[in-house]
Amino acid sequence: MSHRGRSIRHLPDGWNTEDVTVIDDELLATRFEADRSHLKAVAYRVLGSMSEADDAVQEAWVRLQRADTRDVDNLTGWLTTVVGRVCLDMLRSRASRREDPLDVRVPELVVEPADGGDPEHEAVMADSVGTALLVVLGTLAPAERLAFVLHDLFAVPFDDIAPIVGRTPAATRQLASRARRRVQGAPVPDDLPRQRRVVDAFTAAARDGDFEALLTVLDPDVVLRVDLGALNPDLTAAVRGAAEVAGQALRFRQPAAVSRRVLVNGGMGILVAADGKPTSLMSFTVSGGRIVAIDVLSDPERLAGLDLSALDLPRRT
Repeated sequence: MSHRGRSIRHLPDGWNTEDVTVIDDELLATRFEADRSHLKAVAYRVLGSMSEADDAVQEAWVRLQRADTRDVDNLTGWLTTVVGRVCLDMLRSRASRREDPLDVRVPELVVEPADGGDPEHEAVMADSVGTALLVVLGTLAPAERLAFVLHDLFAVPFDDIAPIVGRTPAATRQLASRARRRVQGAPVPDDLPRQRRVVDAFTAAARDGDFEALLTVLDPDVVLRVDLGALNPDLTAAVRGAAEVAGQALRFRQPAAVSRRVLVNGGMGILVAADGKPTSLMSFTVSGGRIVAIDVLSDPERLAGLDLSALDLPRRT
């Protein structure tokens, strides 16, 4: 980060002193870095994209450097609202250019080792937004999504959110309420040990070609979303129903590939690789002891953009 050498007056949160009234850019940068994980967590939950969250946080730093914060008593709160404004602009831009149907889009998948991973990722993914919730959030209008995330997930008052979305506090409350009703319809994931047992049973049944065993672990209304990318746009679609999804699982088995268990957006997932290169990533939503959703990312471009540095990619021995 570059610094312009100016000094600004600010009393940081939690500082129990009346003597400190001036901090320079170096200390401001230190304060910003202390808030970075929080700001990235906010941005990720609003945007559902780690790369876009990084961009939003960087833009917040640029705006902080340009701003006069002498009268700011709560720098963390100020930065949170700035990130909110940036994210809202990004959501609106994304909505204006999106062409794929919202109900078939596989959201961004954040991958970690099944036994834990990078501390920064863990901070961002604490109380993580699972894949199923990201899908629901992706169907909301930008202002609804922002109002819900800021208020319900980060306890930002409606009075502070209202200027961001250009509504009154009462109207902003209604935005969050509409979003909340949609979100409450999302399945509640089981705990990780139960998820692991169900996903292990699914992969064993698929490997053995056992159609009936697949049906026992799939919810009758299970949905399978598959993203094969630009090379196969006609095959990027949603498949619904246990029999149909089980048939797809058997049809697209990859005998030459190997897989390993991973965490995807905080829930159970499977990374499939061939010759040490990822070929697909599956995110499972398990609720009530059955799989209610499977999101499969097989788009080579999106797979190449995943941060898999903490993983040892599986290889056939």
